[in-house]
Amino acid sequence: MKTWNFGIIGAGLIADFHAKAINSLENARLIGICGSNTEKVRNLAAKYNCRIFSDHTEMLCSDEIDIVTIATPSGAHMDPVIEAAHHGKHVICEKPLEISLQRIDRMIDAHFAAGTRLGGIFNYRFNETLNYLKSAIENERFGTITCASVHVPWWRNESYYTGNWHGTAILDGGGALMNQAIHMIDILQYLMGPVESLQAYTATLAHKIEVEDTGVAILRFSNNALGMIYGTTASFPGQFRRLEITGTKGTVVQVENSFKVWQFADQTEADTEIFNRFNQIEGGGGVSDPGAIPFEPHARNIAAFIDSVEEERPFEIDGHEARKAVEIITAIYSSSRDMKPFYFR
Repeated sequence: MKTWNFGIIGAGLIADFHAKAINSLENARLIGICGSNTEKVRNLAAKYNCRIFSDHTEMLCSDEIDIVTIATPSGAHMDPVIEAAHHGKHVICEKPLEISLQRIDRMIDAHFAAGTRLGGIFNYRFNETLNYLKSAIENERFGTITCASVHVPWWRNESYYTGNWHGTAILDGGGALMNQAIHMIDILQYLMGPVESLQAYTATLAHKIEVEDTGVAILRFSNNALGMIYGTTASFPGQFRRLEITGTKGTVVQVENSFKVWQFADQTEADTEIFNRFNQIEGGGGVSDPGAIPFEPHARNIAAFIDSVEEERPFEIDGHEARKAVEIITAIYSSSRDMKPFYFR
């Protein structure tokens, strides 16, 4: 079995999750870390007994490295991702892939031209409950889906935003939607398919930041269902994230990674087993503390990327797929700014 050698670009909070995830995999090894904060790089390198690279260029020039993960601030993803393609390295990049569609497209084009792979991290995709929900939709168990919505009522205190890149337009690219609710927005589009149009409002109500801490959007999907997105970091003390899908033959309410409602017109014994298995709240990480999340979904995300490279097959969250959530979020910002509906082409 081949061992894939990894480097991590970035040394903030999420880099620690990448390191834990990589080290938990039998066919992956963390070679080294680089980042702009010398102390954080030194601490992580000592914690995981790996090499310190002076910068990402030195790392990308190393013949030891097969794959790099990107754990820099969101608006600093593009340059190392493109440079990695030029050096023949595969990349798996933390969400959002970047903060604008133009920058994402440059990243995708660079890896297509180089023949390397670009994948995104949307670790919520790797929770087991999602497979059951996706299957129920594909098997038309909801009948005609009439509404699908996601709610992310989280809390961040002012210290979260003070003295760093969080909440800045140039590096965060957005606030509660681009940084926090993006996970659930990705899940919504993954389950429901393309959005046809939306009308949105965003506001900065509780924090001294350049971007929104609250956003709402009403959606019409291409399948004619309606929907809603709500994301905030201004809901003390923070509540569990929630997904609701309802139709003419069924309703599912998912809270964190658990089902609070799993009910269909053609209810079966298997439905009862699914509900009984997953009806206890599991999760809660991120509600008020961004560090209070498990690393295992990251590990499954990275493992799936390695499998796609080894087997030379498409990765389920490739650059084009990871782009979709950012497209919805930037459309929300456009609708809110222009005070009119946004229509997708």
